[in-house]
Amino acid sequence: MAKQQTKLGLKENWRQFALLLIVNAFVGGMVGLERTILPKLAEEEYRIFSPSIILSFIIVFGFTKAITNYFTGKFANSIGRKNLLIIGWLVAIPIPFILMDANHWNWVIFANVLLGINQGLTWSSTVVMKIDLVGKQQRGLAMGLNESFGYFSIALVAFSTGWIASEYGIRPFPFYQGIAFVVLGLLLSIFFIKDTMHHVNIEEQSSSIKLLKNIFKETSWTNNNLGSISQAGFVNNLNDGMIWGVLPIILTSRAFSIKEVAIIVAIYPAVWGIGQLVTGKLSDLYDKKIMLSLGMLLQAISLIAMFFATTMTWFIALAVLLGVGTAIVYPTFLSAISDYTNPSQRAQSIGVFRFWRDSGYAFGAICTILISNFFDIEFSLVIIGILTLISAIIIKIRMD
Repeated sequence: MAKQQTKLGLKENWRQFALLLIVNAFVGGMVGLERTILPKLAEEEYRIFSPSIILSFIIVFGFTKAITNYFTGKFANSIGRKNLLIIGWLVAIPIPFILMDANHWNWVIFANVLLGINQGLTWSSTVVMKIDLVGKQQRGLAMGLNESFGYFSIALVAFSTGWIASEYGIRPFPFYQGIAFVVLGLLLSIFFIKDTMHHVNIEEQSSSIKLLKNIFKETSWTNNNLGSISQAGFVNNLNDGMIWGVLPIILTSRAFSIKEVAIIVAIYPAVWGIGQLVTGKLSDLYDKKIMLSLGMLLQAISLIAMFFATTMTWFIALAVLLGVGTAIVYPTFLSAISDYTNPSQRAQSIGVFRFWRDSGYAFGAICTILISNFFDIEFSLVIIGILTLISAIIIKIRMD
């Protein structure tokens, strides 16, 4: 009976889709708690000034989230999307309290282990559920809306934590928001969100896409299209991991105030988030290969140019350009992965892609540490910008 009543489409499932957008905003807010002030917290509260130690929280977060992404995709069909979403929120309960009261940096690292698990379970689940709901024709729009809500929330909370920290101190007030995010996200997930496996079963009946023989291997590299998308996702988050950890340090070293740092740091994910309202739909209409290569090219240009930036106006302009480049690729990644996989394997293939993509966070931080051992830390902008340019070229050459 449930199958007969189940229909694919954004209009047909708008209530569940809207609820998932709200949940994803709370998911993004959990990351936004740390985006601006954690490097400052390391310096002021723990007297930690070494970039390698400060960036350790990103390394832990990136690897934990990447591994959780993989297993979320692997078990999405057997355990259920909704159940994984609820588990993700349960894991998040201690995070704001640890960040408020931690008396040692190791507790902050532990909070980021929990945050990585939370993000891997919740964000992956909401992504897959939205793709399940809308069907093939509107995947790009669905992913644009999903990522837009999530990353605009990151930007909003990144700005609010910076502002609250400048007015009332770096702890505990900025982290009170996290308690609200966890409570609301958990309640919505338990009482209002419904699983979407019936939608997958319906789409599978009409799909002509062949099953992948080795989902991990083919999504990672051997399939020309899936492999190109996965490497680009990895490099995208490689540069985002570097920006997350290094940009506040660079701006502070150039005598920008914490409010100015908060504005610049928030603009990039804000443009990234809002931009996806447009670029998600465009990925349904235009060639995904062109969009992916263009987006990575814009990111490369903005990163390299940041090395030479000296004024707030310049940094804001480049943060906007970086946000536009990322907005072009982010929803396109997920809709393209879905285009090249059978519905029954989609969750697992997306899990593999998100494993590599979010490993980029950790490797971005590691690359920054290695670069800073031989060069000024600001030079990491140039090197990772060049890697991003190479990624754009790989897409242009390798994708069909």
